[in-house]
Amino acid sequence: MLSALAPDPLEEARSSGIAAERRWDAALRVGHLEKVYASGTRANDDISLTAEPGEVFGLLGPNGAGKTTLVSQVMGLLRPTRGSLHLGEIDLIERPGAARQLTAYLPQGELPIESLRAREAVELVGRIHGGDAAAVRTRADELFRTLEVEQWEDEMGAQLSGGVKRLVGFMMAAVMPRPLVILDEPTNDVDPLRRRLLWQEIRSLADRGSAVLLVTHNVLEAERAVDRLAVINEGRVVAQGTPAALKSGDRGRLRIEVTVEPRADLPAFPPYLAEPVRVGRRAFSTLLETDAPRALEWVRDLTADGSFEEFELGATSLEDTYVRLVGRGTDAEALFGEATGG
Repeated sequence: MLSALAPDPLEEARSSGIAAERRWDAALRVGHLEKVYASGTRANDDISLTAEPGEVFGLLGPNGAGKTTLVSQVMGLLRPTRGSLHLGEIDLIERPGAARQLTAYLPQGELPIESLRAREAVELVGRIHGGDAAAVRTRADELFRTLEVEQWEDEMGAQLSGGVKRLVGFMMAAVMPRPLVILDEPTNDVDPLRRRLLWQEIRSLADRGSAVLLVTHNVLEAERAVDRLAVINEGRVVAQGTPAALKSGDRGRLRIEVTVEPRADLPAFPPYLAEPVRVGRRAFSTLLETDAPRALEWVRDLTADGSFEEFELGATSLEDTYVRLVGRGTDAEALFGEATGG
């Protein structure tokens, strides 16, 4: 907690060039960050990345990869063993109170809003973040309308469905955006229609000048939504760049995806297909482009005899790159979460 005599971080941000009017100009810079617990467990191991203002930067990785530890350090809730953290010119390690004031956060777990109406929760956070009543009300109106949840704005938090509660949590982070907005699995439980609207609003946060740090398991949506991303596994960044750059290692390959009948065993895949990854009823593999004709004949035959319900042959995706980078030894459900739930 900052003392009463300490400089206000928002005023300091403005005077040091981090903020100009309502647009921020502050990059999050993580330099060689490590966290080693007293037990010897290394949660983060030499993590370096930069999230620029105006971009959506994804943190992608399986459970236990070190993403939550990294977020806790960025927010000043956990002190690193070594390394550096800066938002613009502000040292977030030395100023953990400033870190929390300059950051808007949507946690993965449920928010304690049971005793508040949806609109009350959103406007309360907006006022805490320094917005005047009229500006907060106008922004809340915009968010409820854009995400198409106006019918629930006067409902108590305890009465909201998981998906609507998730959207209210997002609005609480977005009503008066900070230089850094951290969103941990923002689309969990959100229905497909509003999920598209939510991704548009996430993009809008970046367009307004915030650096958006997106923590997700949803590989397929991450590919469409992020500007750049880092894949984290076992506490280390194993790859970093744009989705297209990360997929460059799979050039010359295709992906084949099949859906098996309910409770059916997965047939043996021919040797020219990579070892398949299965999650629920869905399985996918990769192959060389030159093997596409015989793979297509194989999968059509198995679809005709009822082994497969449907199939798709196409370009490789970030999901395939993710499997290659993180490894097949990791449990597939932990790898892909709801993105590939069958």
